[in-house]
Amino acid sequence: MSTLSPEMVKLRSIVNQDPSSWDQAWAQSVTPWDAGQSQPPLLEVLRSGEVEFPRSGRALVPGCGSGYDAISIASQLGLETLAIDISPLAVANATKLISEGINVRFQDEEKFDLAYDYTFFVAIPPSRRVEWGAQMNALIKPGGYLITLVFPLDPESDAGPPFFVRPDHYIEPLGSGWEKVVDRVPAESSPTHVNREHLIVWRKLK
Repeated sequence: MSTLSPEMVKLRSIVNQDPSSWDQAWAQSVTPWDAGQSQPPLLEVLRSGEVEFPRSGRALVPGCGSGYDAISIASQLGLETLAIDISPLAVANATKLISEGINVRFQDEEKFDLAYDYTFFVAIPPSRRVEWGAQMNALIKPGGYLITLVFPLDPESDAGPPFFVRPDHYIEPLGSGWEKVVDRVPAESSPTHVNREHLIVWRKLK
């Protein structure tokens, strides 16, 4: 028997290989990934002091959705943060949340000191994850950081989205030029994410 929520079942009926189908999910408010706030593990690692994240430079948040996490990175670290999403409706929602003094932008092509991936990697068909890795390698500066919040660890099937994911699934797409500086179960998670996510912070070596 399927344990998928009705919202996830509906999402899978909407989203397909057509990129515009994600916009349809936003138009119909079928967005089970949207927590209404920044993810607790991200706030935890940004505030803990366990990683010396850059305090100047640029950050990237692909698949930004409503922009909560992009806004947290910009406000906590002071980084100029580029938030991108395939859905114009998601970007429109995100722009409404940006307060004066928070430097979040939605375009340009320079390299980044930090990138954050939550529910972006898992939305990509596994056969195309190597392309994700190539983009991360191309977009992040040597010495820069990639924060991956690996979720969900318990998908119903490989049908997607999201697709089946485990922490080690990121290793091959990224290649050998990275080191893990954080690799653990978050101390804090959203109530629906407890025991279903893993936090990895990667540092690019070259």
